[in-house]
Amino acid sequence: MTTSEQFHGRIGRTFRESEPWWPEPRGREGRPNVLIILFDDTGFSHLGCYGSTISTPNIDSLASGGLRFTNFHVTALCSPTRASLLTGRNHHSVGMRGIANWDPGYPNMRAGITKRAATLAEILRDEEYGTYAVGKWHLNPTEHSSAAGPFDQWPLQRGFDRYYGFLGGETDQWYPELTYDNHHVDPPRTPEQGYHLTEDLADRAIGFLSDHQGIYPDRPFFLYFALGATHSPHHAPAEYIDRYRGKFDQGWDAVREEWFARQLELGVIPPGTQLAPRNPGVEPWDSLSPNARKFMATLQEAFAGFLEHTDAQIGRIVQYLDACGQLDDTLLLLLADNGASQEGGPMGVSDTSRYSQPLPDDLDEVQGRLDEIGGPKSSPNYPWGWSQAGNTPLRWYKQNTHGGGVRVPFIAHWPNRIADRGGIRRQFHHVSDVAPTVLDATGAEAPANYRGAAQLPISGTGFSYAFDDAESESRKERQYFEMLGHRGIWADGWKAVTRHNKNDPWSDDEWELYDLNTDFSETNNLALEEPQRLRELIDAWWVEAGKFGVMPLDDRSWQIGGPARRPGAIHETFRYRHTPQMSHMPSDAAPPLGLGPWTIRARIERDDAAQEGVIYSRGGMYGGLSFYVQDNRLRVVYNLFGTEFEGAADGELPLGDCTVGLRMDAAAPSAPGTLRLSVDGTETGAVDVPLTIRSYGRGADIGADTHSPVSANYEAPFRFSGTLHEVEIELAPYDKTSSAYQEARVQFRQLMVQQWHSTGRPDT
Repeated sequence: MTTSEQFHGRIGRTFRESEPWWPEPRGREGRPNVLIILFDDTGFSHLGCYGSTISTPNIDSLASGGLRFTNFHVTALCSPTRASLLTGRNHHSVGMRGIANWDPGYPNMRAGITKRAATLAEILRDEEYGTYAVGKWHLNPTEHSSAAGPFDQWPLQRGFDRYYGFLGGETDQWYPELTYDNHHVDPPRTPEQGYHLTEDLADRAIGFLSDHQGIYPDRPFFLYFALGATHSPHHAPAEYIDRYRGKFDQGWDAVREEWFARQLELGVIPPGTQLAPRNPGVEPWDSLSPNARKFMATLQEAFAGFLEHTDAQIGRIVQYLDACGQLDDTLLLLLADNGASQEGGPMGVSDTSRYSQPLPDDLDEVQGRLDEIGGPKSSPNYPWGWSQAGNTPLRWYKQNTHGGGVRVPFIAHWPNRIADRGGIRRQFHHVSDVAPTVLDATGAEAPANYRGAAQLPISGTGFSYAFDDAESESRKERQYFEMLGHRGIWADGWKAVTRHNKNDPWSDDEWELYDLNTDFSETNNLALEEPQRLRELIDAWWVEAGKFGVMPLDDRSWQIGGPARRPGAIHETFRYRHTPQMSHMPSDAAPPLGLGPWTIRARIERDDAAQEGVIYSRGGMYGGLSFYVQDNRLRVVYNLFGTEFEGAADGELPLGDCTVGLRMDAAAPSAPGTLRLSVDGTETGAVDVPLTIRSYGRGADIGADTHSPVSANYEAPFRFSGTLHEVEIELAPYDKTSSAYQEARVQFRQLMVQQWHSTGRPDT
């Protein structure tokens, strides 16, 4: 035989002298479908069945037909939670200490899952499951997200048969950057035609399942449905947002009290729980100015509409499964990847790029745009006060290892297996426990070797025992936490935790101690009363850290994100050459124009003065750059939070072959800058901008401006109708030692303080 495949028939000289044999297909019997629904940045109290007044009837129905876990924990950031969920290992062990935008050069943070940890999709596909991923991925190095790959960490290469969604950490819900299997695609419709990403994701999920059921009805499936909701930007159809007009005017203090009372009534928190005090930086609602209250209430209305709209799309998937007779034999797990986000800052933002500058909204100016928030002309995120309300009754937020960052809602629904409908489970569990639970339910085993790679041991503890017994003790022995230097450990109902201040000596961190058996919200610090217990837990943390590869401790975040200049990386030289045949470049694969002065040179050819269009574009209608030809002139638009600064060449553009250029001069990020146009090396026109964009939310296009248009001067995609031969880009990082850089940073800090004081908020 020339094949190594095991064969149990008989091979003769001809087929007449031989006996055929086929492997026996595995049937569905005893193997449920698996559906994991993963929310993004959704707090412990956000769902109606966990206490909020936001309408989530479809999720509430799953809870009433299944189980709510109230002591379930994750990793405090999105990529690490996803890596742990899909592998059953701790996130440092598999190379995902933080988000997939970072690779500082250590084994605990490689921006992709090690091949020594097979994913659930890889294991279940080998068990003849159909495997499908829809939605957010954020598990491959983000600089590898372009159409050139590498693809080894994309969904199809990590075990999924089909994929539809977005590869990065967030995307515009109206104008998403989409990937279908191994290639990028445009959204099928525009917002004006009724498009919204969550609806599109639900359509694709139902489509994948319909194809599967139509061809292999006896073969189980695994669907990983990872939502963009409720990560910023908070986008929803107007009719959903309108349902919440005025519903949050009483402010976050009153809403927290209301949601807290509902949680006690529902039983998702035990009697005697204390509502945590306001986090530092969260002001009393009544102390805010009328304009501030109006703006911040509107931001929460957009969030609530976003969540209810998402619930409706989940309902569509559940209804499909019910209609085709698959729901009863589907293990459905619904959870969030971390608590509510602090990334809107203390005031919230109408445009998420303001957070990265950082620069707050002008509260007087934004009053005229409140009705746009949540729609296609906005990119909003809510403030800390609403985030803490979403984490009721807990402290702190996403990124932190206190309860607000790591304790999340978790629902298990499986009618054929779970008899205690509507039950509550209080056993401690962690996201690394999901994979062993799924393997137990499906009868699959984690392999010792997978495709030539020896596998790391599963570190999670299955929780299927809790399906049957509400009173059983947790089988989890201990669980460490670490994120951006924040640390914690749980063991036997006790939790030690510390909130680390960036750049402070690690030895200065003050550890806290809580008895979670009696202190659900981590409000009664027993560190002074129980110093020996605290010391033992801290020592245990170091043991776990050594065991699971946590070191080296690293409190950097954006400082190690963005372009990697290591050998062989796409941003190694900060020099780029592109042609118009290139696909849209996602943000982290595009030239990082916010890192220093830059120059764009393009060779174009026109034989008609009417030929025009975009040469190069970056970003979108909330912030970006467009370099284009219109009305026979070379032009530039610099979009700063929706305000367009326009420049044009002094004269008309010559016909024939010519080289056009655009240069940005600025001393520092967020400093004033000047954009200078040139034709064949001669400067011709310029425009000053008051602030240079530090970070672009969207990627880049060559010869077009796809999806969200940078400028209102044309209709997207406004493709260049002449001949665009090539575009070259060079970037020079800012000279941080120069006096101009230092002066620019001082001036920007003064601008921040001035803008901050204009809001009526005290110094923070």
